[in-house]
Amino acid sequence: MQTHVLHPKGELSRGIVWLARSGYAARGVVYLIIGAFAFLAASGNGDTVGTEGALVQLLGQPFGETLLWIMVVGLAAYATWRLTQAITDPENHGTDAKGLAIRAGLIGSATTYSLLALFTLGLLGSSLGQSQDGGGGGGDFLSGLLGWRFSNYLVYLVALIPLGVGIAHIIKGWKAKFERYFYASEQVMRWVRPISRAGLIARGAAFLVVAGMLFSGGRRYEPTQPPGLEDALNALQTLPFGTFWLALVGIGLIAFALYSLSEAIWRRIDTAAVIG
Repeated sequence: MQTHVLHPKGELSRGIVWLARSGYAARGVVYLIIGAFAFLAASGNGDTVGTEGALVQLLGQPFGETLLWIMVVGLAAYATWRLTQAITDPENHGTDAKGLAIRAGLIGSATTYSLLALFTLGLLGSSLGQSQDGGGGGGDFLSGLLGWRFSNYLVYLVALIPLGVGIAHIIKGWKAKFERYFYASEQVMRWVRPISRAGLIARGAAFLVVAGMLFSGGRRYEPTQPPGLEDALNALQTLPFGTFWLALVGIGLIAFALYSLSEAIWRRIDTAAVIG
């Protein structure tokens, strides 16, 4: 009787795939809650929430603590996968200016979701996650580092981040650049394609609102506490026909959640490039 022994590289490959797919799924869950609450807020049945607010809402559900522990694992997995993408460059972004900008964005994403995982641990009462005010840890250090007299002017520099991310999302959605990373039949892509495009454009629009708030708000914001997604959604309500725009973006963020969940199922994960 022969016993099949999985090669160490095979085990590593499976682990990387699990890491990536569970991470995309966790991101999908977060944005599904954000989008649903934005749509409900537009119809007058609740308030908007951001990424942290979505996790707070999840805690209030039946088996909330169990769900949050699953989210901690998923968010940490996503952060690790983003960092892995930035370092090993499995998608061949390269080392030119554009490639380095994309890889820097991946590191930024890894940082964001690491802090979100720590925030989730904070909700669970873990000593590893101390912050529940949106700072996500590290805020005190940054406040000290930037606590000089003209630090508020750095807000304009910080605004370039959501501006760049927003534009990149809109271009990616409009040109459907995400298709190259999917392993799915045309029948599947027939519905994944329009949903993903709408989701990416909606998320990009939300980032542009954040950038606009930073550029227009100037010194009203602290560099270490810029407005977030929840602030952007609330700002949409103040615009002419604000209820319509909020509902539209809410639906778009639900579409982005479905795009993330589609990535969890059909995205191409190039483990060979990561393992080397």
